[in-house]
Amino acid sequence: MWLREELLKSIWHAFRALDRDQRGKVSKSQLKVLSHSLCTVMKVPHDPVALEEHFRDDNKGPLSNQGYMPYLKRFILDKVQEDFDILEFNKVCWTLCCKNICVKHLLISEDDAFKVWCIFNFLSEDEYPLVIVVEEIEYFLRKLMEASGGGGGEGQWSEEKLQLSLKSNSLTVWELLHLLGSGYFSKGLSHHSLSMGISELFQELILDVLKQGYMMKKGHKRKNWTERWFVLRPNSLSYYISEDLVEKRGDIVLDQFCSVESLADKEGRKCLFIIKCSDKSFEISASDKKKKQEWIQAIQTCIQQLSLGLSSPHREARLRRRELRQRQQVQVEDLEDRMKQLQAANENKQRQLEEMRKKMEEAAERAAMEEYRRKRTQADLQNRYQLDLEREKMVRQQMEKQIAQKSSELEQYLQRVKELEDMYHQLEEALEDERQAKLDEEAMRKLQARLLDEETGKRAELEQLHLSQQMALSQTEAEKQELVAEQLAKERQLQAAMSQLDKLESERQEALEKYKEVSRKLEHAANKTKTWKDKVAKHEGLVRLIQPGHKGPQRITNWGLASITDTELEMRKKSWQKRKNEDAQ
Repeated sequence: MWLREELLKSIWHAFRALDRDQRGKVSKSQLKVLSHSLCTVMKVPHDPVALEEHFRDDNKGPLSNQGYMPYLKRFILDKVQEDFDILEFNKVCWTLCCKNICVKHLLISEDDAFKVWCIFNFLSEDEYPLVIVVEEIEYFLRKLMEASGGGGGEGQWSEEKLQLSLKSNSLTVWELLHLLGSGYFSKGLSHHSLSMGISELFQELILDVLKQGYMMKKGHKRKNWTERWFVLRPNSLSYYISEDLVEKRGDIVLDQFCSVESLADKEGRKCLFIIKCSDKSFEISASDKKKKQEWIQAIQTCIQQLSLGLSSPHREARLRRRELRQRQQVQVEDLEDRMKQLQAANENKQRQLEEMRKKMEEAAERAAMEEYRRKRTQADLQNRYQLDLEREKMVRQQMEKQIAQKSSELEQYLQRVKELEDMYHQLEEALEDERQAKLDEEAMRKLQARLLDEETGKRAELEQLHLSQQMALSQTEAEKQELVAEQLAKERQLQAAMSQLDKLESERQEALEKYKEVSRKLEHAANKTKTWKDKVAKHEGLVRLIQPGHKGPQRITNWGLASITDTELEMRKKSWQKRKNEDAQ
């Protein structure tokens, strides 16, 4: 449905371009050429006879737009498939209508003007003649400034919106191109920046390019990593040799069964993620973590849109903006209807007030007549009522006194009523306090009853425990007597053991004294033996003490086998070393 609407917009521009006299009619020969061109670019079989058959009753002159549209829808648009190049179709229509504006006097090129024309068709309303409303102009300018890298244009847009609201609240495509090409919306931007912004916005809105950039892709056969220029669209992710989009290397078709996941770093590659499709998977490496997250989020958004059966995000956003404007328009119309109703009601009230004013004037006239008659009657009766007036004056004075008295009584009565009301409020507060006290007393009574029940239960438990303790004490008393007898027996055994221990202690002391005596004798003997050994050692083996030999290897000296011990050898080494040191000094 959206494709037919966009095609009709471009064809409408072409039809208006052929209408030189601006009368809303085009010659049949021109329509034949237009129809043949449209069929050729949209890959639809052209039937020249159908045009003649359709307009066989209208051979008097040029054909109107209302007569050509039914033929266009029936014989061309109903046969259109989505396999043709819509960009080429737009270029054919633009070629016919670009003569309405002279690009030489503008700051933008003809290619940029074509792109702005396509963007205008995308953002314009689905009503003819085609115009773009203020909200869509603001959206276009905001996206253009973001893509161009400019800023600070919001105040200028607001001023332009105010000017448009004073005129027509919308722009045609030629007015938009004139304002944009004259630099009215692009103050502070260079021609290159403006052209780059228009191209980026054209790719985003018209070519459905959601995201593009360089990334590394892993091959399926050789498993090597190659840098590719990736272009993300709502239903596919294409990759090219370079960003000029001349040589395409492949497409990753996205559907609701695809998924995208992050991968851990491997093979020396970082910032990896994988796109899993039904037939194969694609491993891709981004330049940094931020780009990786942006690509994953963009691809996930496309998959979610496809699973929900939605079109491209920009078309959905455009539809939401139109629905919002329609709701606002309905609200404005409702407000206008209410204002009209209020105005009608106000006019009705004015008529009623006018009628009431006339009635009041008539009543005033009648009252004036009655007053005149009354004055005349009063003049006649004045003398007669003079005495009555005097008497009435006296009565009035009395009444005033009574009224003053009644007023004082009324004030007293009101004071009394106020006091009674205060007392009533105090009584209500006292009753409320009493009711609360009763509730608290009832709660305390319940609490006391519960505590008494608990105390009764605990007392019964304590009595039961006391009885069990009494029985245990009686049983313990018998056991205690047995334990006393057993303790006396153990004390007697302990006394016997203590006496034996004292005896053993005395024997130990005697043995200790004997051990000390023997140690002294042994030490004395050892000293004597050492003195004797030293004396023997001085004679260098002439006389040796016969001692048992050890099981180690025996030394052989000039005095014979085992004639010197290791200890003596060490002593001799030390003495020889000492003598050597003394001789050296």
